[in-house]
Amino acid sequence: MTDVENMKDLMNGAVPDAAAPVEHTPDRAAGYVLRSARFLCAEALEKIISPGDRVIDATMGNGHDTLKLCELVGNSGHVDAFDVQEQAVENTRALLTENGVLSRATLHLLGHQHMAEVVTAPVRAAVFNLGWLPGSDKSVTTRWDTTLPALQAALSLLEKLGVCIVCVYPGHAAGEEELKNIRSFLSALKPREFNVLEQAFINANAGSPVCFQIQKQ
Repeated sequence: MTDVENMKDLMNGAVPDAAAPVEHTPDRAAGYVLRSARFLCAEALEKIISPGDRVIDATMGNGHDTLKLCELVGNSGHVDAFDVQEQAVENTRALLTENGVLSRATLHLLGHQHMAEVVTAPVRAAVFNLGWLPGSDKSVTTRWDTTLPALQAALSLLEKLGVCIVCVYPGHAAGEEELKNIRSFLSALKPREFNVLEQAFINANAGSPVCFQIQKQ
């Protein structure tokens, strides 16, 4: 078919063979699924962290993020994890012990705003999963007045091209305040010093996570 014939067919609504639409089989469609911001951040950590790296879990919780970080840094790396609740530290210690990786972590019963007092070496990554300890008293939650100095400390500790990941849950008053203030704080960072990416479903239910990735330049 000549170019002129092709043009006539296009003008008449026909589609040339070379531009025939690709048939989307069920298997093909299943190959790409939009995931939550939380999932995307976890996926990013797998690309960022290598064996031997030092990283921070700023919100220990029940230890699931700490465990993932311990697996990523390997025997030659180290994780410093922080929480103000003794139950969180106990739960995390039990989980790491069960999985044989407790030696890869130091668990600090300490507010994350104090992390720079005990971590002095540069880190490859820092993770904040804000909110309350799952299954515990929801009145005990992270708050902006301590999240801000913790975030400032984490950014100061990042090595070049290191990444800080922050997941915020705006479905409660403290979370709404944190989200508003975190957006404002991160928006003011100089682009020559940090790149900042925000990820969220814009049609999600209230309380769905909003996650930020901050990479040091």
